[in-house]
Formats: sequence, C-alpha cells, structure tokens
Amino acid sequence: MRRHAIAAALLTFAAGTSCRAMINYQSSVAPRYAAALPLQSVALDTHASLPPLRVVTLNLKYARQVERAIYAFQSYVPLRGADVIMLQEMDAPATQRIAAAMGMAYVYYPAGVHPRTHRDFGNAILSRWPIIADQKLILPHLGRLRHGQRIATVANIQVGSETVRLYCLHLGTPSDIGWAKRRDQARVILQDATTYPLVIVAGDMNSHGIGKEFRAGFLVAHRARLFHDRNLQLGSHFFERLRLSAARRRRSGPGHPRNERPLPRVGDSHARVRHGRREMRHLR
Repeated sequence: MRRHAIAAALLTFAAGTSCRAMINYQSSVAPRYAAALPLQSVALDTHASLPPLRVVTLNLKYARQVERAIYAFQSYVPLRGADVIMLQEMDAPATQRIAAAMGMAYVYYPAGVHPRTHRDFGNAILSRWPIIADQKLILPHLGRLRHGQRIATVANIQVGSETVRLYCLHLGTPSDIGWAKRRDQARVILQDATTYPLVIVAGDMNSHGIGKEFRAGFLVAHRARLFHDRNLQLGSHFFERLRLSAARRRRSGPGHPRNERPLPRVGDSHARVRHGRREMRHLR
C-alpha cells in the first residue's frame, strides 16, 4: 500500500513539474530582437518587379540543433539560397547565429519563457530582402496545460518594388487548445492580412485542417515537406495570397494533366502536387 502511495506521489510531482506555467510576455512590442542586412547585401534594386522567392519554414524544437540547421540551409540544394526563413520555438541567441551564418536580416519576438528550458520561446523571420516593418501579434486563448500564449511574428519585406507581408506562426497544440480556438488564432491573421495584397503565412500550425480557414482569402493553401533527417524536419504549412497575371491563371485552368495541379507562383517558385505526393519545387 505504501509503495502505491509513493508511486502516486511521484506521478503527481512529475505532472506538476512538467506542466509548470509559461511566463508570457504580454507586451505587443517587447522583447524584440532584430538586425538589418549586412552591408554587402544591401545593394538591391528597389525598382525591379517581384522576383522568384524561396521560402522555408522550420520548427527547431527548443532552439536546439542550431549547427545542424545551418548546415542544412547551406548544403541541402532545395534550401540553399532561401530568400525567407521562418523559424519557430526559437530564442534570441539561436536566431542570431543562424541569421549571421546565412547573411540575412532578422526579427524575433518571443512569446514568453518556456518552463522546460527556462529560455525564451518564440518565432523568428529571416530575410535576404530588407525588413522595413515588423510586429508582434498576440493570438487569443492561453493553453490549458502551461497557460502559454501563442504569437505571430510579422514582417514587411521590400522585394524589388513590392512589399510582401510575412507571418510566422506557431498555433496551439491539440492537447493545449481545441480546434475552434486554433481557428480563432488563424482568423486573427486573416483579419490583419486583409489590407495587404502580397502575403505569405508559414509555420507550425499543429493542425492538418487549418488550411480551409485560409482558402477563402488566399489563392493557395498547401503543405510541403522539403527535408527530413532524424533531428530536423523542414517544411510545414504555407499560405500565399499573390497577384496573378492572366497568363498564369490560364495555366492553372482545366487543360492541365490530371496528375499535376499547378498552384499560384511567387515568380517562378511554386508548389506542385504529383501522384498524391506533395513536394515543393523551386525553379529559378
């Protein structure tokens, strides 16, 4: 009997320590970490039309395996030369190391201090194009277990003569908040994005069905896994609202082969669905 009592006490203690509350940063402007492009990267033509964009998203769990992520970004062909990298579960030092290694500008907002690591926990946007504005959007609904808040890190980048609005998300997990609350979080992004003609949303949505919330306002919603090894999984949900030329709309009409459904492009970068296996193709 005593053995059962000790086991119950240990389980209670373990549950209590594993579910300690997150310390939330309730300010919408701080903490904030950012850096501009290195001087050698600033000579960009601001009058050029929108070029191809390569966007990568990665949940780098608790900001671990930073060197492995840098190696993947620099060495793996589909990831090399990414114009935008969106990172989740980051802290400031890890963000700074990756941005410095890639020669990119960045902005990082933590949602709070995670009780497991005792370090900041949030989302970062890295860009080869100038970041001209940024913002932290606090999303509704605290988590059930750790009472942690979720945020979106937002940035406007100047790509040639165009401004592209970027949202880096990490929505609540199914064990932390229900489907309706994750939908509420997505709708905050949709509401904020209404006035911007060029928008890319990417990140860890913790849901396979959240894309339908974006279909009404966005031209394409898709999931793509670009890269996988034991410690890193790159590729998550991408949602894009982009201006399409008439020619591109005609290309996506009924004349296309049934086993390949073209999706709207960012310049020449597009997603292709073939034989039921989704993959991101980047064509320069």
